[in-house]
Amino acid sequence: MKEVELKSVIQECQMKELTAEEQHLIKLAIEATQRSYAPYSNFHVGAAVRLDNGIEVIGCNQENAAYPSGLCAERTALFSAGAQYPDTPVQMLAIAARGTDGELTYEPTGPCGSCRQVIIESETRAQAPIRILLYGRKCVYLIDGIRKLMPLTFSDF
Repeated sequence: MKEVELKSVIQECQMKELTAEEQHLIKLAIEATQRSYAPYSNFHVGAAVRLDNGIEVIGCNQENAAYPSGLCAERTALFSAGAQYPDTPVQMLAIAARGTDGELTYEPTGPCGSCRQVIIESETRAQAPIRILLYGRKCVYLIDGIRKLMPLTFSDF
């Protein structure tokens, strides 16, 4: 038997090290946390996507007492972009969150498993990776494609 090690390779940086475009997208995700409806978890997540045509679409988590009828911020943004611009690939996705204390999270917050699968599908559909920006007050994680977080994907391009 052979052991195979799979690891994620991401970049860690500060906001000031990002491009103006990346900083703007993160600010949109932070603003989207204020629109979140999360009365049960008090964990408010915002997401913003930038499409190849330059259009930006935001999303935020929407909880529901009839769990799991709610939806995560990442899927809200990606599905909205797909519904409005079905033939335009997503270039970047920024994610920010506010913890139960109402403050922006110190550490970057990553997408849940369901959202990761939706990001994989978005990349597969476009045949191109999506640059993912995970915001935290401490730092920002940059990931060049979801396969860096999930190397064994259910689908591939």
